[in-house]
Amino acid sequence: MRTKILQILLVLIFIIPNILDAHATNQSYIFLRISEATGLDGRYEIQVRDLNKVFGWDYKNDTEESVFEPYLPQIQEYLLEHSDFNSVLGKHKVTFTGFSILRLADGDYAQFHFELDNDEVSPEELDVTYSAVFDSDNTHKGFLIVESNWKAGIINNERMIALDFTPSKTTSTLSLTDSSVWRGFMAMVRQGVWHIWIGLDHILFLLALILPSVVRRIKEQENNKLFDSWTPEERFKPTLMYVLKVITFFTIAHTITLSLATLEIVNLPSQIVETIIAFSIGLAAFHNIRPIFKGKDWVIAFIFGLFHGFGFASVLGDLGLTGEFLTISLLGFNVGVEVGQLAIIFAIFPILFLIRKRNVYPKVLVFGSLFLILMSTVWCVERIFDVDTGVEGNFLVILHDTAVWLGLK
Repeated sequence: MRTKILQILLVLIFIIPNILDAHATNQSYIFLRISEATGLDGRYEIQVRDLNKVFGWDYKNDTEESVFEPYLPQIQEYLLEHSDFNSVLGKHKVTFTGFSILRLADGDYAQFHFELDNDEVSPEELDVTYSAVFDSDNTHKGFLIVESNWKAGIINNERMIALDFTPSKTTSTLSLTDSSVWRGFMAMVRQGVWHIWIGLDHILFLLALILPSVVRRIKEQENNKLFDSWTPEERFKPTLMYVLKVITFFTIAHTITLSLATLEIVNLPSQIVETIIAFSIGLAAFHNIRPIFKGKDWVIAFIFGLFHGFGFASVLGDLGLTGEFLTISLLGFNVGVEVGQLAIIFAIFPILFLIRKRNVYPKVLVFGSLFLILMSTVWCVERIFDVDTGVEGNFLVILHDTAVWLGLK
């Protein structure tokens, strides 16, 4: 059985061709260039699907640029209303200089090139406000990427995140006299934490691994028949250390593939990766009911951690980072993923440990695992056939309403 599972995984990794497109991102960008000679200029990049959200359109990828030309004044006015550039020199007015479409694997981006006035003397700092798309999608994120900065020694096509924007943080200050490596690193740490916290599939996989950790399966005999039973673990620290050991194998695995994929050494189609991630939840949950690798939960954590790493890499890859800052961006994102992951574990594990001795816990374990198997099946169907059943959305609504009822939101 184990051999067959490993063979299937090897086939999925190395044999299946890249026949599926990457999944959609949910981000827009400001690219900024700072030069003593030409001053401040740059461009906005917003996906066509996000323009659809804002303006109620239904344009697809590969739509010709000429289709958008009648709407350029409307889009430009929207961008001016949802972005601002200020410094000690005053307000830097945006003047649009061109429009183009950038066609990428994850979708078409509308590019709006601009110049900033009032830049005869380059300021030391620039206050940037950005809130485009947030009013239509409160999960959207914006990034400012310093493409070129002579003072900072960033030349040509460097791609380093300097600022990130969310609905709750629409204004940040950009230093124009320092390379902002620390800013870029911390921005990537925040992205790592954010991604693990909004990644319901990653959270449920962690939950599947943690659920059986506070009890131990034993064999009992009744009426000359053997059956599985559960006995609570007695000591907190050794049990927590076992969980951390299992999660360490998960961490090692996804760090390997996150690095390989980000450095473009190994790449897998996103739809296949996301489907296997969904499958991993169900298999880990099934293992809780009927063990596949008895006493070796770390095997499941490691094998499927490889695929979760490819999932993380798709997010990092969507940022379009290259050049010397790629390594530090990779490190920051990975640190963020680990911080977010540990926060989830330390939030869930103590609760499970407290209720482990209640008679209901074996039922929580079994029915909780069955629920995870159900969610896994739904996601697999959605990701294989590229359909939306609405189950995840309804589940998130229930979680939100529950949090409100408990006074947590």
